[in-house]
Amino acid sequence: MKSFAWSRTHAGPKARVLAMSEWPQAIEIARRDPVASVLALVHMEVGLQNKRSLGEIWGYPESGPLAAVCWAGGNLIPIVPPQSLSEDERLEALGAFAQLAAKFGRRCSSIVGPRRDVLMLWSQLEDKWRAPREIRASQPSMVMTEPSRVDPDPLAIYATPEDFDAVFPASVHMFIEEVGVSPLSFGSSQYAARVQELIALRRTIIRSAPETAADSALDPVAGSLERRRDQVVFKADFGAIAGGVAQVQGVWVAPEHRGKGISVPGMASVVALGLRDKADIVSLYVNDYNTRALAAYRHVGFEQVGEYATILF
Repeated sequence: MKSFAWSRTHAGPKARVLAMSEWPQAIEIARRDPVASVLALVHMEVGLQNKRSLGEIWGYPESGPLAAVCWAGGNLIPIVPPQSLSEDERLEALGAFAQLAAKFGRRCSSIVGPRRDVLMLWSQLEDKWRAPREIRASQPSMVMTEPSRVDPDPLAIYATPEDFDAVFPASVHMFIEEVGVSPLSFGSSQYAARVQELIALRRTIIRSAPETAADSALDPVAGSLERRRDQVVFKADFGAIAGGVAQVQGVWVAPEHRGKGISVPGMASVVALGLRDKADIVSLYVNDYNTRALAAYRHVGFEQVGEYATILF
């Protein structure tokens, strides 16, 4: 990452912490590329609506009209529109955000966003913050705007509050596999509340086992199971919805059911429900080394439109 041609002593224009009265301008900038910015847009829009937030927005430059912004909360997410800034201005903006991040110290659990911006930002912070647990330097960003040609799984449906006892352990296992630490180490009640929230908002989709002939006849979009099952074998969440984009997160298949053809039709159902109920675009991002997941998503019909990177602390 030190290969970027960028001075490590930034003396250019600075960034500022935005007043909430300036947040609509920041949201406008983020909406220029909602697929890349959806993670930040969610926090911005909810914070503005509630008139309070668990994070802040940094704006560049320090004075005058905004050209780039950065969400600073549980995640640090740079948003630097490529169409409106020159390469030199882009570097200046990221350098200004790095200055603020170094000044305030690390308050986030990750830096995430468009690959080039994340890696450039980290190149300015790696000698100021402690070493990360992991750097995921290439995560293809993929989208679908039409239902899959793959037949949806008729058993993949919205979870209900009655499913919480089955969904919660599946979510914990997913988090451990994806992030490398248990979400319960941060407090079981906090994570349980998040799982319950997603279920209540009809943003968690599950497939339960076993399958029966009666279940197979259900319509994948309009139908619902009359009888619940105890074990979740597939789950996915619409973890972030903003700017006309529903980003899929937390995709998981129970280990004993992997390799049985569950993920592709399950994701076809996720796309069908997402496009019908949530947004015009269904997106996700995935680690480039997860070749099995990449192949499954491409089979469903996802196409790559960009690339993320994540620095995990």
